[in-house]
Amino acid sequence: MKKNSLNAWFKSGSPGIWMSGGAVSIAVIMTIGLLLVIAVRGLGHFWPADLLQATYAIPGQASHVVVGEVVQAEEVPLARLKGAGLPVPDNGPEFMTRELLKVGNRDIYGADFTWLVGDWLVDQKKPVELMTLVRREWGNFYGTLVSVKESGKVIAEGEAGWPTLQERIVRVEDLAKQLSKLEKKDIGAINHGLERLRLKTRKLELEKTLTAEAQADIDAERAELDAKYKGLESQLLELHHAVDRDSIVVREADGKEIEISLGKIVHAYQPNGMSVFTKLRMYFANLWEFLSDDPREANTEGGIFPAIFGTVMMTLIMAMIVTPFGVLAAVYLREYAKQGPLTRVIRIAVNNLAGVPAIVYGVFGLGFFVYVLGGSLDRLFFAEALPAPTFGTPGLMWASLTLAILAVPVVIVATEEGLARIPRAVREGSLALGATKAETLWKVVLPMASPAMMTGMILAVARAAGEVAPLMLVGVVKLAPSLPVDGNYPYLHLDQKIMHLGFHIYDVGFQSPNVEAARPLVYATALLLVMVIAGLNLSAVAIRNHLREKYKALDH
Repeated sequence: MKKNSLNAWFKSGSPGIWMSGGAVSIAVIMTIGLLLVIAVRGLGHFWPADLLQATYAIPGQASHVVVGEVVQAEEVPLARLKGAGLPVPDNGPEFMTRELLKVGNRDIYGADFTWLVGDWLVDQKKPVELMTLVRREWGNFYGTLVSVKESGKVIAEGEAGWPTLQERIVRVEDLAKQLSKLEKKDIGAINHGLERLRLKTRKLELEKTLTAEAQADIDAERAELDAKYKGLESQLLELHHAVDRDSIVVREADGKEIEISLGKIVHAYQPNGMSVFTKLRMYFANLWEFLSDDPREANTEGGIFPAIFGTVMMTLIMAMIVTPFGVLAAVYLREYAKQGPLTRVIRIAVNNLAGVPAIVYGVFGLGFFVYVLGGSLDRLFFAEALPAPTFGTPGLMWASLTLAILAVPVVIVATEEGLARIPRAVREGSLALGATKAETLWKVVLPMASPAMMTGMILAVARAAGEVAPLMLVGVVKLAPSLPVDGNYPYLHLDQKIMHLGFHIYDVGFQSPNVEAARPLVYATALLLVMVIAGLNLSAVAIRNHLREKYKALDH
């Protein structure tokens, strides 16, 4: 009886249903778990951690005071510590605790992080006066405030100088914003104008049309730009002097005092004396800075806004290129091409292109787009700039085109499947009412197949936005803080190199000289890349769902 019941259960298909459901559940749980691990390790980096002060007493050696953030703690075998040359006792416990401390002060110690044996950290405490200085270079500084100076003169000392320090940091931050605007926007526009005049002069020389009158006009424009630059240069010097006016004297853990200009400080805070609400507010401020600021310190500090902008811009340009080409190719193969051996071979080739390794597309993009097409454009339209390349070098346009070629097979296949689903009766009904084949295609068939086109675009965006290997060859670089969009003609600079979140993860994770500092940023950037791709996909899904509702007749 049991055997018959078991056979009936297998024949009913229930095991397959349970196995499929279990596989889907495991995949979902693993995906959510991975995202949670990335989120916890990445987002935790922005929390203002407390500072520990302790005496590090190594047996048989002179003790010294250490200050820093406890980043990680682990149990390690005694033999491992002994192998590292530490004076651990032979009759000690089998395992000892080892703690990773972020001690900062890289300009003094040479490294931000150090491993210390937890059992040798004695007299541990968290003094309220300990402060963290987030600097523009050399990483964080941990210590205490000695005095605040203005033009070399002490104006406040000790803890009484903390409010003065905060006021001066706000002032310096405002001046730094003015300085950045002056350098990037105003002086950048003048430099762009001077370069434009240089290229104009060179072009007229090559065409042998540089008359005295044209030269006089160019000289007049150049003189006007030079005059503007001299005025801005004086403002620039004044701002630099104002930024460097204030400084502070600080004391590190071992008592050494150093003077730091406030122009090199981004933030100053005392985490041990901060409430949870204050830390939460600072946490979101740090998170916003990560999303909106430029990178610094070999990409291990600051923000990643240029990488976000470059990723989104390149993906949008790629989508605008790949969609019409993919749709037109699918329309021709499905609606116009004679269905025979040649058409079948083309479809097989398209399907095979979807499986070609991405790096192959990168090599093709470098060889054809950059060197052949870009070099030809330079010789035809930008001869005045040669030998400096304009489009004959990797840039935003070539990166977008390379990704478009990589993604076009996906769009073709999805669009063809959508066109194949349109009932023949719909086409015949349109033709019977007097519409031409072209009118039937553009006004009836394509609108009804638009959800499938959006599906193809979603798949294309999902694949292309996360690619890294081909982009390393055709336009993505380690650092490009200048955005490809600005107020200088032609406003969108397709020849400019860009940053990308995927390459940023690779660079920070595998090329950074400061591995421990880079690790949390790898997790945070990876989470952000997933969110950017998900945002782009959800936008496309919303459009697809709207189109499905609009053309519901397709399902009937």
